[in-house]
Amino acid sequence: MLASLFLIGALSTTPQMSVQAASQTIVEDESGGVSGAVNRMLGGIVSYVRWPAPVEPVKTLCVVGGPRLTDRIAPDVPGRGPAIAVRRTTVAAATAAGDCDILFLGRLPDADRNRLIGWVRNRPVLTISDDDPDCLHGAMFCLVHRRGGLSFSVNLDAIARGPLRIDPRVLKIGRGDGGGT
Repeated sequence: MLASLFLIGALSTTPQMSVQAASQTIVEDESGGVSGAVNRMLGGIVSYVRWPAPVEPVKTLCVVGGPRLTDRIAPDVPGRGPAIAVRRTTVAAATAAGDCDILFLGRLPDADRNRLIGWVRNRPVLTISDDDPDCLHGAMFCLVHRRGGLSFSVNLDAIARGPLRIDPRVLKIGRGDGGGT
């Protein structure tokens, strides 16, 4: 655990290492496999996040833009994770209402993406994108679909700018050692 915390500190302070790619993939061959893989991966990511108190029993995931990987977003959170309510919204509605706990960023014009990422800073909002494979445009987690599976990248700089706490085991997944303790 201490090594994981050291890794977080080292990666957070080293700009060239601010994005970490996950080597773990989810391979799905059956019909609807990519949608299922996306929803399991989203649920897995959410399960590693701790929001500041008070903790609401239901988290709201707002889909902004056009998702690339699936139109059927319904995160499958393992164990006793929070229930997730999914709704589609616009950039203006997401920032005005301020009730999104999770922002899923699909295809968006750069100006809209930048507006959302700027709005999220210092707010307890998890950001996940499927339209930024290198995770360089400000989302905390970025899903990547390549032949043979689905993976994700972690933007440690984006995580460090907000009040959410991300369990260090997600970094172990990013290093490829499975996330075990």
